[in-house]
Amino acid sequence: MQVLLIEDDGALGKAIQQGVREAGMDCQWRRNGVDGLEAALAQQADVVVLDLLLPDLPGLEVLSRMRREGVRTPVLVLSALGSVDDRVTGLETGADDYLIKPFAFAELLARLQALSRRTTEAPSQEYCVGALSLDLSLRRVTRESKEIDLTPTEFSLLEYLMRHAGQVLSRRMLCEHLWDADWEGVTNVVDVHVSRLRGKIDRGFSPPLLHTVRGRGYVLRASNDAEAGYPEI
Repeated sequence: MQVLLIEDDGALGKAIQQGVREAGMDCQWRRNGVDGLEAALAQQADVVVLDLLLPDLPGLEVLSRMRREGVRTPVLVLSALGSVDDRVTGLETGADDYLIKPFAFAELLARLQALSRRTTEAPSQEYCVGALSLDLSLRRVTRESKEIDLTPTEFSLLEYLMRHAGQVLSRRMLCEHLWDADWEGVTNVVDVHVSRLRGKIDRGFSPPLLHTVRGRGYVLRASNDAEAGYPEI
């Protein structure tokens, strides 16, 4: 297994790298967020171990950019930030696991092995909701075999909605996915992109898949909103 460690603490990074190698895994080590993100985007690692308090580029931003670029490599956050809010934020940003410093090295290895087992079979590169399909590897979207041309923002938005099909996503969640994990702008800006996306994936097709849920956000699902109990605006 190839591990990518993104950690700025020299002593800790050296110890983790040595321990991981002694456990029979390969480990490349990057000491700042910029270099770590570059290595992660190369998608050569099986698992990424990511510190959050990094120089140059914070760990959450590294994670957010990875997911926006379509990198699905499992990420284990390793951080001294251990509050419930910190852990929830990390997981919602795209982490697959979260381990708080200080930690037992045996637990770190066990979690790495668990993440590796989960991804032994290549994750699906295609999402389907009803007759709508999104192929990550080809960057291709079709509905009823008709290809749909999307902008990069629309594609990223649709991927996020399809990955969470059936789940109501708030405007803030969509903004943070598309632009910034710490989005502080006006959240209704995403409405324009949702409207354009809806026009492309629903216009001329039946039933509609992308629904607006009053006071909550948006949901992508194959069943109609009456069945789901989601009131439309």
